[in-house]
Amino acid sequence: MTASRRVAEVASEPPAKGPAEPSGDRPSRQEAEEAVRTLIRFAGDDPEREGLAGTPQRVTKSYQEYFAGYAIDPMDLLKRTFEEVDGYDEMVLLRDIPFESHCEHHLAPIIGKAHVAYMPRSRVVGISKLVRVVDAYARRMQIQEKMTAQIANAIDDVLEPKGVAVVIEAAHQCMTTRGVHRPGVAMVTSRMLGLFRSDARTRREFLALIGNPSGSYGGHHI
Repeated sequence: MTASRRVAEVASEPPAKGPAEPSGDRPSRQEAEEAVRTLIRFAGDDPEREGLAGTPQRVTKSYQEYFAGYAIDPMDLLKRTFEEVDGYDEMVLLRDIPFESHCEHHLAPIIGKAHVAYMPRSRVVGISKLVRVVDAYARRMQIQEKMTAQIANAIDDVLEPKGVAVVIEAAHQCMTTRGVHRPGVAMVTSRMLGLFRSDARTRREFLALIGNPSGSYGGHHI
């Protein structure tokens, strides 16, 4: 793969706010706060003491931020595209997109960064939309493998590009603060579609640009 490349390093944008009140089968805010009080009592403390009296409200509010991705349709974020690209058909890459998520098994934080690339066929999407797609999937109860596939599949389904590549590197607090207690361990997952899966040169270029010129992801060895 030769010719020009468009490489962007983008800081994460603030997530969209989730709905203020529950709908459907979601419990009320009051029920959620009472559940937090129950957990505080289960931990062995008194939810009525001064330092914890406001904790149920704070936790409930923080959950709305942590899991705001449920209120966002990632597909809608990608629907506004641009076709006036003067024939540009080389790689579009956003690297080092920071994100915060939560493990669906223990609700412990997952903190990491995502690298997202695609090979446009005839249209491109605003780069901020790619960041928002990462954020929409991150702000849910997740496992890293599923999140990686969701981001890649959404871009592939809506943009119909020649290829999509997503690599996620993250530390899982469910592993560092409990269980095996192994800080400093990073998990790496990847999803390669289209040219990134079938063309070794395209894959090598992507991996080199994200800083892994001699490694392997997703079973694709360099």
